[in-house]
Parts: sequence; C-alpha cells; structure tokens
Amino acid sequence: MKTSHIFAAAALTLLAATGAQAETYQGVTQVISSKSRDEVNAEAQRTAAAPNQNVVRGSRGAETVAVSKDRSIVEAEAIRTAYAPDQNVTSGSRVNSKVISTMVNPMDARVQAQQGSGAVAK
Repeated sequence: MKTSHIFAAAALTLLAATGAQAETYQGVTQVISSKSRDEVNAEAQRTAAAPNQNVVRGSRGAETVAVSKDRSIVEAEAIRTAYAPDQNVTSGSRVNSKVISTMVNPMDARVQAQQGSGAVAK
C-alpha cells in the first residue's frame, strides 16, 4: 500500500515539474513599418475627417437596387405563380406520389377565354 502511494506521489511530482516550465524572454520586438510616421498621421487625419464614417448601413435611406426585369413582368410572374393549382404540392408530399397537374392555371384559362371570345385583356 505504501509503495503505491510512493509511485503516485512520484508521478504527480514528475507531472508538476514538466508543466512548470516557463517561456524564455526574447526582448521587445522591433516594429517594421512600410509607412513613415507622417504618412500614417496624414492617413489618420483623412479618415477622421471623412463624411458619414459613423453612420450605420441603411440609416441614410433606402439603397438603390439594380433592376434586371421590368416591374410588370415580375408582377405577372408572381400572379401566375400564386394562382398555380399545384404550387404547394411536391413529389415528396406523400409516399410514392407523383405530381400530375390536371388543372389549368386560372391565368391561362382567362387568356384562352379572352382569345376565344375576341375580347381585349385589361
């Protein structure tokens, strides 16, 4: 019993000795800069005098957006998609199911009805 205590104490002492090693001091490192002090000061003054430097994004009003399509085309696509008969059905909705659209999109039906009667779309 005493031997196991001696071995445990020796192991703890060895563990403590290896963990207590300190780093060596290398001294103060030298700063190597590509800009002179005057260049850094001039850059700091330009940055400090810049307009709207502390304004968060979006607080200056709405940002402009690059428009890629005409508004009426996007609106027509949105309406067509909203009226699609199977817009919320996917092939994974039910086990072993297949999506077969048998209903005519109301937008298509309206266009066909207008073309058949000769009426002009409003």
